[in-house]
Amino acid sequence: MRAMPRPLPNVFLAAALLVAATCIPALHATAQAAPERRNAPVRGGVPYATREDAMRFADEVAARYKLDRQWVRNTVGNARQLPNVPRLMLPAPSGAPKNWTVYRSRFIDPVRIQAGVYFWRSNAATLARAEAEFGVPAEIIVGIVGVETIYGRNMGNFRVIDALATLAFDFPQAHPRAAEREAFFRSELESFLRTESRTAEDPMAPLGSYAGAMGMPQFMPSSIAKYAVDYDGDGRIDLVNDPADVIGSVANYFRSFGWQPGVPPIFPVGFDESRLQKSVLLAPDIVPTFSADAFVAGGAVLYGEALRFHGLLALIELQNGNDPPTYVAGTQNFYVITRYNWSSYYAMSVIELGREIRAAMDE
Repeated sequence: MRAMPRPLPNVFLAAALLVAATCIPALHATAQAAPERRNAPVRGGVPYATREDAMRFADEVAARYKLDRQWVRNTVGNARQLPNVPRLMLPAPSGAPKNWTVYRSRFIDPVRIQAGVYFWRSNAATLARAEAEFGVPAEIIVGIVGVETIYGRNMGNFRVIDALATLAFDFPQAHPRAAEREAFFRSELESFLRTESRTAEDPMAPLGSYAGAMGMPQFMPSSIAKYAVDYDGDGRIDLVNDPADVIGSVANYFRSFGWQPGVPPIFPVGFDESRLQKSVLLAPDIVPTFSADAFVAGGAVLYGEALRFHGLLALIELQNGNDPPTYVAGTQNFYVITRYNWSSYYAMSVIELGREIRAAMDE
């Protein structure tokens, strides 16, 4: 799924080989609601300068990318362990059923809708340009930024270097994919160091989430390096204060992951219980697998535009606790939204927040 706490030279954050990703465009000159005052940075504990494994990692990164060895050692060494962060990475205890209605209520609320209307109106020209250039609807971009940070109000107050170091060197081994996730965060720390080494900025300054995601769109360091764009052409990329760069970057991220212009992310779906093979339809999870004909043959009922759709579909199930689940037919674009955050509940929140904001714009 996140952004940068101060501008960086464009050359260091050029868009990646593919044209699309997770960045958001908006104009510096465009009016925007001021973000709420951020809390003081969370303070870590023991510095990693005392850790042999951390210093060995610093030496390896410096050698691999020909960076100044002392600078890398000082940067990693000045990072501090965040004692409460590792437990935040552990999966929720099993047993409690998922509940789409409850999940939705956390993101589709009057505060986000009102802020989204303001963001959209303030950046309407930039959103329209991004939609025309990247094919990603304004409501999806607005939905992402709203779900992630309420348009910059909640961008996180952890020092990014502390968060990344903590998860790179102290990832909880009780996690079922501990080795894989630890490798991921070491890679993100490496990406952060490479970017910071090319600037004259203080690498201790950037703030973000407890997982190291930054800015309005909450980009991880590797996503910034690959997908962030200078969408207003001012020679720098700023995902914290510049809505144009945020909008363009998010649109670029999605196009890079295969967004299909003009294709709805979801269609309504019903069931013909007499021939329903729900387990077959649910087997691929959120991956679009079935043609419309195969979908219907499995007992799904499609309506209107969906009957003429020529792409592949997935049956998306959203559990509602002890109540019946909610179902939709997901297209490739639904799957692309989950590349930002691997959750069908997250993707539906983005879609529905964007729709609610669009409806409020028309009132």
